[in-house]
Amino acid sequence: MSAAYLDSSFLVSILFSEPRAGTLQRIASRFDPILASDLLAAEVLAASVREQVDLDQVTAALEDVALVLPSRSLVPEMREILVLGRLRGADLWHLACALFVAGPARRGMAFLSRDTAQRRLARRLGFRTP
Repeated sequence: MSAAYLDSSFLVSILFSEPRAGTLQRIASRFDPILASDLLAAEVLAASVREQVDLDQVTAALEDVALVLPSRSLVPEMREILVLGRLRGADLWHLACALFVAGPARRGMAFLSRDTAQRRLARRLGFRTP
């Protein structure tokens, strides 16, 4: 198996049983480890409360995610991304964290997101986006 970086939009689609949730779950199950920024937890928990999704279910899903906790500023990664296009702040942070953890091995890591702009930039940066 290979590693994947998980964006909040992908996990929310699964947890909220949105269309294609089963397909997304199967895609995610192909990867080990699954990595994400701790921002994912805040975004998913906040959305879950808003949508009245059981927090125990959400917490259990978050336990399967290994957190990326950068030890330095991610401004270099953010600049690399922004040369290619614009993103909202949270989407930029997730993609920068993925760059940080992947290092030069981007082609060996998948970036799991439902956001079109984020996926497009992830592909341009060398990530697989199943």
